[in-house]
Amino acid sequence: MILPKYVVMSAARPGLLLRRFMSQHRFNLPRATFDTEYLLNPANIPDIEANIQHRKGIGDIRLVHSLAERLAAGIGEQERASITLQLEAELSKLPNRTHPAVLEYGNEPRIVQRYNEQRKACTAERKHFQFGDICKKMNLYRMENLGNFTGHRSYYLTDELAELEQALINYTVDGLWRRNFELITVPDVLPGRIIESCGMSVHGERNQVYKLAGATAAADCPPEPLCLSGTSEMALAGYFAGRTLPLEQLPRRLMAVSRCYRAETSALQEEKGIYRVHQFTKVEMFAVCGPGQSATMLEEFRAIEVALFDALGLHFLLLDMPAGELGAPAHRKYDIEAWMPGRAMYGEISSCSDCTDYQARRLGIRVRNATDERTAFAHTVNGTACAIPRMLIALLENFQNADYTITVPEALRPYLHGKRLIRRRKVLPELKLAKRLAQEDTF
Repeated sequence: MILPKYVVMSAARPGLLLRRFMSQHRFNLPRATFDTEYLLNPANIPDIEANIQHRKGIGDIRLVHSLAERLAAGIGEQERASITLQLEAELSKLPNRTHPAVLEYGNEPRIVQRYNEQRKACTAERKHFQFGDICKKMNLYRMENLGNFTGHRSYYLTDELAELEQALINYTVDGLWRRNFELITVPDVLPGRIIESCGMSVHGERNQVYKLAGATAAADCPPEPLCLSGTSEMALAGYFAGRTLPLEQLPRRLMAVSRCYRAETSALQEEKGIYRVHQFTKVEMFAVCGPGQSATMLEEFRAIEVALFDALGLHFLLLDMPAGELGAPAHRKYDIEAWMPGRAMYGEISSCSDCTDYQARRLGIRVRNATDERTAFAHTVNGTACAIPRMLIALLENFQNADYTITVPEALRPYLHGKRLIRRRKVLPELKLAKRLAQEDTF
């Protein structure tokens, strides 16, 4: 049997065929369109510089103006093409504008409201174990001895803890369905431009993005790496890239359940275990809407998150975040931090952001008004409906009992076949020594 030439080559050099197909693929993404009317107005330079400083950004608006002035001068075509690319790169570094109210907060978030404060009082009556300790006691997860297998910060959820993960997903998806969200399954592998257009850098050695080896562009076009998605927000935004949507059909509310991949880790004691990991499951909310609708959508997302967590009986804080915590894309952002008694701290379990037209300008997402046929850039809003690891930590640290059982919140029981308690797994897990079990029984 004679194999095609490319198959023989791939057999001789594993991965060559995959790299060849990746390298020859060209992603037909629209070029970014920036608000140059505002950004290139010399009168706005002080405000833009102040915004960059408030948000701890890296943009240089004076360099942007310098490059724009060179383009306006008479220069050759080759130099013009080079400067145009440089100008676009510098414009892309500039952060979104900041909501005026947020600028008054300084460096600290404003506490909007506290929920279920009695839960914190209840957990103060006795010692509560951290998530990792109570899970080991109950034989429900494994995170040790995985360095040579799945890598640092990897984990297995087993038995009823794995069931609890699925219950949280189904509980959240049901809640969003009732609020008219569309469920979409999204890809985990995305072009680097999609990720960067959503506000996350894929360049440099220190970033949060995993790149796929060999995923580069052909020699006659700019590099276009393929990356693992850090959140389904990116794929959902990319779903609308280059499209013009009828304004009367907006807002569109979407949800996705996906794996999220993050390259960063932390050595902080309070972030040990599954608090910050390389991959996890998340239910994401995303909306694309008209320019005048995103502020309302942000408040809607905020209310949904509060309702979902409030029904679980968690004690949490709703925070309006300061400019320095917004990142590049958000105009305004709310965080939710739940009380985690095992850690004796509040930990972030959710956020929601109004990105106005930041992502839409970079992805070419427009809306058309049927009345006058005019188009404008859409606005996008995103929010975390359920990030599984942090939710598991909050639930197990808050609802553990003295007999090493976990009380299942009433709202989750229909998704766990009516189960009221999660009990210790009696079967001895593989690779665990009897001496280790005896030690665990004493703590």
